[in-house]
Amino acid sequence: MKSMTGYGYQEERNEEMFLSAEIKGYNSRFLEMTVNLPAQISGLDYEIRRYMAERCRRGKIEITLHLKEYDTEFSVSLNRGAVTAYLKAIAELRKITQDFFLEKETSGLEKPLPEMIFEKDILTFLGLERVLEIEKTGNKTAYWDRLEPVLRSAADQFEADRIREGKHTETAILSYLRDIESSVNIVVAQIPILEISIKENLKARFIELQKDIDENRVLAETAVLLMKYSIAEEVSRVSAHLTEFRAEIGRNPSPGKKLDFLCQELNREINTIGSKTPVFEASRAVVAMKDALENIREQLRNIE
Repeated sequence: MKSMTGYGYQEERNEEMFLSAEIKGYNSRFLEMTVNLPAQISGLDYEIRRYMAERCRRGKIEITLHLKEYDTEFSVSLNRGAVTAYLKAIAELRKITQDFFLEKETSGLEKPLPEMIFEKDILTFLGLERVLEIEKTGNKTAYWDRLEPVLRSAADQFEADRIREGKHTETAILSYLRDIESSVNIVVAQIPILEISIKENLKARFIELQKDIDENRVLAETAVLLMKYSIAEEVSRVSAHLTEFRAEIGRNPSPGKKLDFLCQELNREINTIGSKTPVFEASRAVVAMKDALENIREQLRNIE
């Protein structure tokens, strides 16, 4: 049994790069993944999702990777379209400013102001947006080979955290199952008291109606009412559901959905038992069963 909540973190640092993987898990009815990647490894989104889907069946999972490269090769190319657009804009600006200064008959300057504006160092021009296209070299496979061990280590920690939390939850659930069994035994123990209560009530009705008490008739009507209030089938089904509950926990590493279904079935049987057992002690035991079952449901919200 695994919890859906957990945390894992791993990092690697060397002369070439710093790489870290962080995984967080939360409750969710289905498997939901959010993957946050830096630009240079954004192409690995599918591989990361597939890797985590093989290890997790349910829950909301957030995966965040950071990559900082210290010494990596990259290629630089000139964006001719951007250069042409800038030159056209500069030429237009030069014409506008020249016309402006001619109209003002500006003099005394060693050269027209527009030329003073545009005769700048080439590095300034290269610094304009999108003039240079810089692309880091490195293929997808090479990045995955570096990333996969870090991701695996973080996922191992994440899973260990979920297993540890799941073990605590399993212990609590098994304790609540024992509480339900104890309460069922209390209800079963009240059946003779229920029989006596039915007999006494029937006799009281005969006396009230001023009729002679016919023991055979009392026994016959008692039998009819006991059949009406019989909980033998419900008790048997509760016992079967509890057995299946424990078996599912033991054989299925991700039993959450099946246990949710069994809780619904247990709730139905417990409600029926409650409607058929008017004895006070039995009613108290039914309340205890409902309380234990609700606690189990609460625990199951965090189980994969």
